[in-house]
Amino acid sequence: MHRLTNRQILIGITGGIAAYKSAELTRLLKKAGADVRIVMTPAATEFITPLTLPGTFRPPCTPPPA
Repeated sequence: MHRLTNRQILIGITGGIAAYKSAELTRLLKKAGADVRIVMTPAATEFITPLTLPGTFRPPCTPPPA
């Protein structure tokens, strides 16, 4: 049994170099059984695009407002 089964985790990605690590973090959390959701600030899209993240989890991330 996975350690994070039935746990819901929200990841907020902001503008910073750590945004690059979010895809790997998300993948590891999902592997541990967590239900992961992601929200991004407009500045975060300067470092990582919302299209980078859907391959690592479902449902797709919530992009910043236009």
